[in-house]
Amino acid sequence: MNEIDLSTSNTLDSVYYKRVLLVEDDDRIADFIQRGLKAEGYAVELARTGREAIAFGKEGQFQTIILDLGLPDLDGQQICEHLRAKRVDTPILMLTARDTVHDKVIGLRAGADDYMTKPFAFEELLARIEVLMRRSVGKTIIDSKEMLVADLVLNRETHEVRRGGTLINLTPKEFSLLEFFLRMQGKVLSRTRILEQIWGYSADPLTNVVDVYVRQLRRKIDDDYTIKLIKTVRGFGYKLDAT
Repeated sequence: MNEIDLSTSNTLDSVYYKRVLLVEDDDRIADFIQRGLKAEGYAVELARTGREAIAFGKEGQFQTIILDLGLPDLDGQQICEHLRAKRVDTPILMLTARDTVHDKVIGLRAGADDYMTKPFAFEELLARIEVLMRRSVGKTIIDSKEMLVADLVLNRETHEVRRGGTLINLTPKEFSLLEFFLRMQGKVLSRTRILEQIWGYSADPLTNVVDVYVRQLRRKIDDDYTIKLIKTVRGFGYKLDAT
């Protein structure tokens, strides 16, 4: 195991890539969207009430908020207006059965960036999320198909990972973990941050799942190679680089 001693604490970058807040109280719709987005590599946090949505939204660690208008406590329009009043600029996609022009105008004027009516095609929802994310994390990141470090290549379209030309088989969770490391290349990532990004806020903070998956990932991408990519930063967490 490669270890690095740091005498001073690093300031961690606050950008969370591909993190979506889904505000939806319908179990069937929430499950459908969650499963679909997670299959596409997104980290999805679910809020079932308006108050939960506001609490999550204020944290500012999401690239997109999918907001249903009809919630049990607060109306989606109220939530949107509240977040904008608090200077939360995360792109908001309103997803609702209200399909009149008047409803759409109200939603957009409340601060939404896009408005989509139910029922909907998941492929269209995915495309709209990608458009909104370009505004918050930059077009070049979303459009990049391949991510590189040293002789390791991760292809986001084919979900293939190769090192030195050799295909490496990763589980979906290992792939997501490696992709996150690559996006934050060179930055020290705490176990808590990795846990929240890959497993979500609901994950048990006392679990050792991060260490287990990092160990599995190292075995696949580092053990047979001279240059070790994943480093342990003692007292802080992990980072990926080729130095």
